[in-house]
Amino acid sequence: MARFRATGKDVACDYDEHDVTVVPPKAEAAGVRAVWVSLQRSLAQMGLLRTGAAWARLNQRHGFDCPGCAWPEEQGGRKIAEFCENGAKAVAEEATSRVIGPEFFARHSVTELSGKPEYWLSQQGRLTHPMVLRPGDDHYRPIDWDDAYRLIADELRSLGSPDEAVFYTSGRTSNEAAFAYQLMVRSFGTNNLPDCSNMCHESSGTALTESIGIGKGSVTVEDIEHADLILIAGQNPGTNHPRMLSVLEKAKANGARVVAINPLPEAGLIRFKDPQKLHGVVGRGVSIADEFVQIRLGGDMALFAGLGRLLLEAEDRDPGTVVDRAFIEAHCAGFDEYQRRTRAVDFDVVSAATGIEHAQLVRVAELLRTSQRTVLCWAMGLTQHSHAVATIGEATNVLLLRGMIGKPGAGVCPVRGHSNVQGDRTMGIYEKMPESFLSALDRRFGIETPREHGYDTVAAIRAMRDGRVRMFMAMGGNFASATPDTEVTEAALRRCALTVQVSTKLNRSHVVHGTTALILPALGRTDRDIRNGRKEVVSVEDSMSMVHLSRGRLQPPSDMVRSEVQIVCDVARRTLGPDHPVPWERFSDDYDSIRDAIADVVPGCADYNVRVRRPDGFLLPHPPRDSREFPTHTGRANFAVNPLEWVPTPPGRLVLQTLRSHDQYNTTIYGLDDRYRGIKGGRRVVFVNPTDIEALGLRDGDRVDLVSEWRGEDGELQERYAKDFLVVAYSTPVGNAAAYYPETNPLVPLDHTAARSNTPVSKAVVIRLEPAARR
Repeated sequence: MARFRATGKDVACDYDEHDVTVVPPKAEAAGVRAVWVSLQRSLAQMGLLRTGAAWARLNQRHGFDCPGCAWPEEQGGRKIAEFCENGAKAVAEEATSRVIGPEFFARHSVTELSGKPEYWLSQQGRLTHPMVLRPGDDHYRPIDWDDAYRLIADELRSLGSPDEAVFYTSGRTSNEAAFAYQLMVRSFGTNNLPDCSNMCHESSGTALTESIGIGKGSVTVEDIEHADLILIAGQNPGTNHPRMLSVLEKAKANGARVVAINPLPEAGLIRFKDPQKLHGVVGRGVSIADEFVQIRLGGDMALFAGLGRLLLEAEDRDPGTVVDRAFIEAHCAGFDEYQRRTRAVDFDVVSAATGIEHAQLVRVAELLRTSQRTVLCWAMGLTQHSHAVATIGEATNVLLLRGMIGKPGAGVCPVRGHSNVQGDRTMGIYEKMPESFLSALDRRFGIETPREHGYDTVAAIRAMRDGRVRMFMAMGGNFASATPDTEVTEAALRRCALTVQVSTKLNRSHVVHGTTALILPALGRTDRDIRNGRKEVVSVEDSMSMVHLSRGRLQPPSDMVRSEVQIVCDVARRTLGPDHPVPWERFSDDYDSIRDAIADVVPGCADYNVRVRRPDGFLLPHPPRDSREFPTHTGRANFAVNPLEWVPTPPGRLVLQTLRSHDQYNTTIYGLDDRYRGIKGGRRVVFVNPTDIEALGLRDGDRVDLVSEWRGEDGELQERYAKDFLVVAYSTPVGNAAAYYPETNPLVPLDHTAARSNTPVSKAVVIRLEPAARR
C-alpha cells in the first residue's frame, strides 16, 4: 500500500541562480553515476517499496511504458532494468508519493504561485482533486467532477462557433484517450487539434511526406543495430534518448561507423558506459562517434548538399559504384533536377554555412560512398529552423541517391521526443487529417466530421491573442511553458473565457489562466486504472511505429483522480448529449471497445485488440520500408530541390539555440544540474565560444541579459528580453550560443516559423548580449 505524503508542508526547493557552479563538461555518459542519481531521485520521490515496484515494471512486457521518451524497446528478451537515468527520473516525477490537494491551494494564491519557478511547482506533488478558479478569485477551490463537466459543456455550447474552442494534446496521452479526444472534438464540430508535435517534429512529417509519402521513420531498432554507417544530426541521445546509446553500442560492435553532426560536443556521443556491463562499470566504456562534425546552427542543409555533390563526383570517377541508378530509375522522381542543382553547389558556401573544413566534408562523403547500409537519425536540431523542411529533404536526398530507403539496415529515423507523440498523430490528433481518415470516422459512427483545417499550435496562439478563441482545453502538457513567445502566449491564454488543464502535476499553465479555469487531475502512465472492478490497459506507439500495451500498476494518488479516457468520454457525453451516436459510456467503461473502433478507422490497425496483446505488440505498415512503395503525389520517392539556405551571424550578434539540460524532460525540471555540460545549481546560463566572449567585450562568468532581434514581414525590428544569464565559455561554433528552455522561450518570436511546417524557430534566434540590469 503506497503511503502518500500529506499536504501540510510544501516541498522546499528554493535556490539562487547566482550560486551556479561551473565545472569541466563530461566526456562520457551513463555509468555508475547514472545509476546512483536514478536511485537517489527515485527514493526521494517514491520511497523504497514504490521505487522497487516501479522499476520492476518499467518498460517490461507486463508493465508500463516509460512516460519519458519514445525510444522503442528491443524485441524479444528484455533486461531486468530496461530503462535509463532520465526514464527513472520521469517515473519518479510521475509516481511521486508527494501530493497536493485543496489544502495546498487554500494556502497558496494564484498570484503567489505565479511567482514560483517551474521547478518548485512540479516538485510539490501529484494533483488529487478537481479544482476551479472562479472569475475574480485568487485561489483555486475544489469542485465536483459533475460540476466541472457541466462548466465545460455549458461553455462549449455557448460558443458562437465550434472553432472558438481549441483542444491541445501532449504526447503523453495514450492511443485510446487520443482517439476518443479527437472523436469528441470532431463530433463537436472543429479540427482545432494542435499538439506538441507542431513544435518539434512537424518539419520531419512535412518533409518525409513530400519525399517518401509517409511522415514517419522507416527503420527499426534492428536496422540501426545492423547498419554500417549511422549519421546522428541535431540530436543528443545521452540526455534525450539515453537507451539509444545501448543500441549504438551494439551497432559499433557489429562494425558500424557513427558520425555525430551537432553544434555542441555531447557526452553521450563521445563515450558510453553501460552500467549493466562490466566495461561500463570498471572499464572505459565504448567510444561512439568516429567523426564529430561541429556544425554551425542552420548549416545542415548546406552540409548535405555538399555531401551530395561529392557523391555525384565520386560516381563520375567510378560510374555505377556510388549512385544507385536502378533504385532511382524504378522508384524516384526529380533526380535530374536534383543532379543539376547539386553539381552547382559552391563549396565555399558550404564552408561558410557549416563552419567545417573541406577535408572533413570529404571524409564524411567517403563514409557514405563506401557504406552499404546507412541510417540517418535526427531530432530538433534539424526541425526547428526556418528552412527545416528543406533541410530534412536535402538529408533524405543523400539516402535516395544511394538507395538507402526500403532495405535492411538503412533508412530515415526521426527520433521522437515525448512518449506516444507519434501514436497520438496516428490516432487522429492533427489539425489536417486526410479525407480518408475523416470519412472512415463518419462511416463508423454515423456522424459528419468537419473538413476545414483547424489551428496548429502557433495558429491557436494567434487566434486566442486576437480574441477568436474563447475556450482552451489541454490534454496533458504545459502549454504556457512549451510554446514560443512567452509574453504573447500568456496574454493569449488570459483572453480565454475558460481554460481547462487535464494534468498530473502542477505547472506554469495552471497559473496562466482564462477568466475561469479548471484543473482536472488525471491518472499517469504508472497508475493503476480500475473501471467497474476491471483493470484497464492502454496502448502506445513508439518512435519506430511499434504499438504495444502499457499497464499501470501503482496505486494512484487519490480516489478522486480519473483516467484521461474517462475524462474525455464524460465531457463528450455531457456536451454532445445522450442521443449522440458515439457510445461514450461504453468507451469509458471498456477500453477494448475503443480499440475495436480504432481497428475500423485507423489504417494498419485491423484486429487491434488481438495484435496489441502479443508480447511485443505489432508493427504498423510503412510502404517505403516494407515494399519500396512511395505514396507521394508522384507515386515515387521525390528528390527535394530547394534554394540553399543557412543562418549567417550578424556583426556583434550571436545565433542562439534553445535546448534541454540533462536534468529535465521537455518543460519538466527534474533538478538544477546539467551534469554532462558541467553546470551545477542553476539554469540561467548561456554557453558562448571564448572567441565570441572576447570579441563582445565580455568575460567568462559575466551576467548578461539576452535580447532577441527579429524583423517581421513589415520590416520593423522586434526585440524580446530574457534577463540575468551567466556567461559560460564553452565549445560552441563561433557565432553561435546555447541556453536552456523554457527560460529562453520568451526570445522566440511567435511569427518566426519554419516554412511549410509552421514550427517555431527555436534553434536559430538572433540575440545580442547586454550587461545584466541591476536587480
